[in-house]
Amino acid sequence: MRQSLQLRMGQQLTMTPQLQQAIRLLQLSTLDLQQEIQEALDSNPLLEVEESEHENDNENIEKEHKELSKEESNSDSIEEAPVSDYELDADAAMSKDTVSEELAMDVTWDEYMSAAPATSSGPMPEDENMYQGATTESLHEYLMWQLELTPFSDTDRGIAVAIVEAVDDGGLLTLSTDEILESLNDESSEDAIELDEIEAVLKRIQLFDPVGIAARSLQECLCIQLNQFDKSTPWLEHTKHVLTEHIDLLASRDYRTLMKKTKLKESDLKEVMTLIHSLNPKPAASIIREESEYVIPDVSVKKVKGRWLVELNPDSMPKIRVNDHYAAMSRSMKSSTDSQFIRSHLQEAKWFIKSLESRNDTLMKVTNCIVQQQQAFFEHGPEAMKPMVLNDVAEMVEMHESTISRVTTQKYMHTPRGIFELKYFFSSHVSTENGGECSSTAIRALIKKLIAAENTAKPLSDSKIADILAEQGIKVARRTIAKYRESLAIPPSNQRKSLI
Repeated sequence: MRQSLQLRMGQQLTMTPQLQQAIRLLQLSTLDLQQEIQEALDSNPLLEVEESEHENDNENIEKEHKELSKEESNSDSIEEAPVSDYELDADAAMSKDTVSEELAMDVTWDEYMSAAPATSSGPMPEDENMYQGATTESLHEYLMWQLELTPFSDTDRGIAVAIVEAVDDGGLLTLSTDEILESLNDESSEDAIELDEIEAVLKRIQLFDPVGIAARSLQECLCIQLNQFDKSTPWLEHTKHVLTEHIDLLASRDYRTLMKKTKLKESDLKEVMTLIHSLNPKPAASIIREESEYVIPDVSVKKVKGRWLVELNPDSMPKIRVNDHYAAMSRSMKSSTDSQFIRSHLQEAKWFIKSLESRNDTLMKVTNCIVQQQQAFFEHGPEAMKPMVLNDVAEMVEMHESTISRVTTQKYMHTPRGIFELKYFFSSHVSTENGGECSSTAIRALIKKLIAAENTAKPLSDSKIADILAEQGIKVARRTIAKYRESLAIPPSNQRKSLI
C-alpha cells in the first residue's frame, strides 16, 4: 500500500475541561452541588467561604463595644473626685462589673448545659427502659423486643423467632404454617414439632402490638382486630359475618348484592362499613416510618407590586471567593514549585467560581421564562396551566433543548402555591374544540377536582368525565382520561363507590 499525505478540512467540537465542569455543575441538584462545593473547598486552598453580612455586623458590634469600653476606662482615670466618694464609686463599679461578668458567664453556661443531652448518675427507671425499647426503628426489631418480654418455652421461642423472621415489611406472614413446620423440623434434632404448636404461637404473636401483625391475609388481619372489640359493640357480629363470608363483594364494592345476601338494609350496612373503616388494614405502617426527604428550593417566586419576581435562594449554597492573601503570594514566592502550585490552584478556583456563576445565570434565565409563560398558574392554580415543552423555552432563551433539560432536572421552585420541580411546568398539548390548546397538567387538575366533588354513592365514570370536559370545550378521549386518572393514583369508579 502506498503512503501519501492529504489535507482535509473539517469541523469538530472539542469540550474543554472548563466546559465539562460547567455542564456537570449545571445538572447537579442543590444537595449534590453543596457537596461538590465542599469538596472544592477542601481540595483547593485558594477557595474560601465568603462571610455573610450578619457575621460582619456582629464583628463590627464587637469592635464598637471594645472601643467604647476603652474610652470609658480612659475617662474614668482622668476624672477627679473626693477620696471617699471615689473609692465608693470604684468599689460599686467593680462589684457591678464583676456581677455582670459572672452573670453573663452563668447564662452562657446554662445555655450550654440546656443544649447538652441530660445524663443521670442513678439507674434508669423501668418505665423509661420500656419506652426506649418500644421506639425501635424496624418492625422486626420491634417484634423481637416484644418477643423477649413474652414468656415462652424454649420450643415456643424458636417457633416465635421463625414466625417473626417470616413477617415482611407490610406486616403479613410470607410463609404458611406448613412451611414453617417443615423448616423447623428439618433444623431440629429433638422431638418433632406439631402444627398445633405453631398455630398456638402464631395466635399469640398476632396479638402483639400492633394487633393484626403476622396475619396471612387482609381478611385475617381485620378479623383479629375485630376480636379485640367488646362483645357488646353494636353490629360486631354482622361485621364479622361480612368479613368472613362476603369479603369478595366488599372488595368489589357490590353493595347491592351484599345487602341481598346478608339481608341488611342500607342504613344497617352503613353501620357495618363504619366499623370496618375503624380497622387498620396495614398495621405495620404505624411502626415503619420512612425517612423524610427534604427539598431545598433553588429559586423562589413571589409577587411584588403586581409582578412575579424570581430570585435565587441564598441558602441553597454557600458563597465562595478566591483568598486574596494566598493569590498575592504567587508573585512573591521564591520557589518556582510553590509559585506554580498557587497559580494552578488559582486558575482552578476562578474556573470553578465562573462555572457556578454560569449555572446561576442559566437557571435564572430559564426560571424567568417559565414564570413569564405560566403566570396564569401562579394566579389561578394548576387548572390554568398552559401547555409548554422544553423546545418552547429553548427557543425563547436561545439555548439547546438538552441544556434546558439539565437545568430543569432536580431543580425546585418555591412558590406561594408550594414547592415544585421545574419539570412540573412542562406538559404536552391537548387540542380543544375551538381550535385552542390545553395542558395535560390542567386536565389532570380538572379530573382531580371533578372526582373530589363527586357523589361517592354514584362516582363519575371515565366516560362521564370525558363528557363533562367536552362541555367545557376540552375534547379528550375516554382512554386518555383513564391514563391521566391512573397517573394520579385514583382508582376506577367501581372502587370509589362508598355508602359512607
